[in-house]
Amino acid sequence: MISVILMSATRATAANPKPTETVVLLHGVAMRALVMQRIATSLRADGYRVVNLSYPSRMLPIEEIAGDYLPARLRALGVESAPRLHFVTHSMGSLVLRLYLRDHRPANLGRVVMLGPPNHGSVAADRSAQRPLFRWITGVNLPRLGTGADGIARTLEPADYDVGVIAGSSTLNPLFRHQLTGPHDGAVTVESAKLAGMRDFIVVPHSHTVMLWRGAVIAQVRAFLRNGKFLNPADVTPTSPVAGAG
Repeated sequence: MISVILMSATRATAANPKPTETVVLLHGVAMRALVMQRIATSLRADGYRVVNLSYPSRMLPIEEIAGDYLPARLRALGVESAPRLHFVTHSMGSLVLRLYLRDHRPANLGRVVMLGPPNHGSVAADRSAQRPLFRWITGVNLPRLGTGADGIARTLEPADYDVGVIAGSSTLNPLFRHQLTGPHDGAVTVESAKLAGMRDFIVVPHSHTVMLWRGAVIAQVRAFLRNGKFLNPADVTPTSPVAGAG
């Protein structure tokens, strides 16, 4: 009888596994989920359920993405059942998330890591909006990423959730090198990446997109999701383990 009960319990556990913490990844403008794949692979190895979304960043206005598209996708994916729901965002994905959280805050919200976020708009977006080729590449949202009156960042409030921000200070892009003031990653300045209310902030010596593939940066993402703070950059290597949980 005891063995039968144990076997039944085992089958029930297999059929209804314990929910795992979920991380949603949101890429930047004119990108696809592939650009976040190395982060996704690392977080899956840490035991998270990872939802690496491609979304129509060029075609839909940012308000429609945050207000309709993203909530519908997340509902369809059942992320509300996770014990904690985290987000890792890059560039425009950070503004999408800020707008989404303003109007659709999930009850199970965990931690957020933003990579290269234009939290005060991007001068590079201002300059790019004047060039037809860039407007064609990036689509309808380019003016909304700038620092002008149309910039979406102007409409967003400080963070009242657990967020860590990673800014870049190196660039491979010569186009805006002399038009951005102070340290920058080629698209976003270090100052623009900062967000009032953020829990932690670090600067990494990488450019706007390359930072997504650097092991040391991914180690920092893993650290913040688990512990709510970044590691001392001097102690990070591409293979740095993340100790502890919380």
